[in-house]
Parts: sequence; structure tokens; C-alpha cells
Amino acid sequence: MPERQSSRKDAIRNREAVLAAADALFTRRESPEDVTMADVAAAAGVGKGTLFRAFGDRAGLLHALYEARLEPIRQAVETGPPPLGPAAPPHDRVPALLDAVLCFKLDNRRLALALEEGGSSSPYRAEHYERWHSLLRAVLEQIPGLTGSDFTAHALLAATRADLVEYLAGEARIPRERIRAQLANFVTRVLASGPLQGLTAEE
Repeated sequence: MPERQSSRKDAIRNREAVLAAADALFTRRESPEDVTMADVAAAAGVGKGTLFRAFGDRAGLLHALYEARLEPIRQAVETGPPPLGPAAPPHDRVPALLDAVLCFKLDNRRLALALEEGGSSSPYRAEHYERWHSLLRAVLEQIPGLTGSDFTAHALLAATRADLVEYLAGEARIPRERIRAQLANFVTRVLASGPLQGLTAEE
């Protein structure tokens, strides 16, 4: 029993060391593609076998790191106060949710880009995307007269894609607060535009 507990503690320590090493590497490197599993294993002081057993592959490691960084936002969305929490009116909550997604990607540009570009299947099938889309669609459905919530959720989330955020903040060098203000203005205009005809899933 003591050996099993010690082994479990070692696994937890190794996982934390790997996530910390990956976090530092993705922050420092210019391109996400510059970070390899071998780099992460070396920085964490573990063998590559340990890394693959814990996370499966590079995509699994990226996902675990992404989820660890996202946890405070997820808690705020699920149980926190307005405007992110479930008690907020939908007209307040929709802009707050999108601002939270945008700020997260601004703060985690390289990691978000690596995760969205690294999947072999459609990024729209990724667990993290489907979770945000489902939440946003549900909140949009609470707005009287607004139709096409499924399409609208996709369209609004498109404004927070990691490649767009990387371009705006990196190549275009648009200041963070200006990007946030432009997104807020866009969301406000969409919500104030009235019913979106012809955009329901049935049509």
C-alpha cells in the first residue's frame, strides 16, 4: 500500500512538472511548432515514456495544459456571479462570455494556436470548442426574438479564433483593449439586430 501511494504521488508530481515545463516552453518559444515532446520531457526532467503514458501524445498534452489554464474561467462561468455566472441576464452574459474567451486567448496565444491548429479533425469538433458553442447557444436561446442561435454562436466564436487573435495582437499589433472594445461593439450590434431570418438549423 505505501508503495502504491508513493507511486501515485510520483505520478502527480511528474504531471505537475510536465505541465509547468510545457507552460514555460510555450510561453518562451516564438512558434508552437518549435515545442516538441522531447523538449518538454527534458525540461520536466522525466523520460519521454513517462510523458506519453501520462498524456498520450502531443495533442493530449496541449489539451491538458489548456484545460488547466482554463479552470478558473470555467468555475466562474459555472458557479460565479454575473456577468459570467448563470444568474446574469443573457444580454449581459453573452458579451461577458466572449470577452472571457478573447482574454484567455490573448493571454495564451501560442497555446491556443497550437491546440486549434494541431488537431487532425475539424476544430469545430474539438471538445473545448463544442463546450463554448453549446453554452453560448443556450444563452442566446434565452433572448426573445433571436432566431438562429446555433449559427449565431458559431459566428460570434469565429471572432475569437486563435489564428485571428494571433494576427490582431501579433502581426497587426492592435492593442489588447482595442481588440476587446471592437469585439464588444460587434457583439452588441449582433444582439441588437433583431431576429436573424433564415439562419435556423431547420432551414
